[in-house]
Amino acid sequence: MPSHSLPIIAAVALTFLLAGGVKGMIGLGLPTVAMGLLGLVMPPAEAASLLIVPSLVTNVWQLASGPRFGPLLERLWPMMAGVCLGTWVGAGFLASDASGVATMALGIALVLYAILGLSSARLRVPAGSERWMGPLVGLATGLVTAATGVFVIPAVPYLQALALEREELVQALGLSFTVSTVALAAGLAQHGVFAGALVGMSLLALLPSLAGMLLGQWLRLRVRQDTFRRCFFLGLLALGAHLALRPLF
Repeated sequence: MPSHSLPIIAAVALTFLLAGGVKGMIGLGLPTVAMGLLGLVMPPAEAASLLIVPSLVTNVWQLASGPRFGPLLERLWPMMAGVCLGTWVGAGFLASDASGVATMALGIALVLYAILGLSSARLRVPAGSERWMGPLVGLATGLVTAATGVFVIPAVPYLQALALEREELVQALGLSFTVSTVALAAGLAQHGVFAGALVGMSLLALLPSLAGMLLGQWLRLRVRQDTFRRCFFLGLLALGAHLALRPLF
């Protein structure tokens, strides 16, 4: 990895502080915000490598705090297997991209996620469909993860459509994000991206991420979540559109 200037290091720290704050406020968004903002100043593969440690630690924290890990794992393991397979199949895309296609794909993923977040539509998985939909959604999520470093599409809408209880949903999201992070780290390491100085910077990025989470949890009691979520997704929409269009100019 080329050595980074002080402004880039400061930008990384501020990005993870903000991303951690979003996660502390609404329970998700750390890798999405980090990938989107870091994608403005560095290649997506590098940005994805930096989010590995903060994403893993915060998602394991979220996963461990839930009440029903065993039953959820038994229910969702086919989806998790699909995530691993999809990430493995597409693992070389981020590492080898030099044409700006990965940046465009990242922008499109952020736009789709923002539109879903702003939409009032509530999806439901039909009875009896989870057995075959889970692995397909996992495979698609893995492919999107490998292409963009973002692992919310289509995993998050699918898990929300399972009509889980609130605490179950939070834990299910933690499980999905943890598996996706590990699979992404393995794919990037396999292609020589997540190594050396990037591992050290990812470890350092954990500190502002945790500080941001604590700040976000404090703000959650003082700021209307609905207003914050709407502003978050509108900002994500603008950021995604910028990243998607940037390679065209």
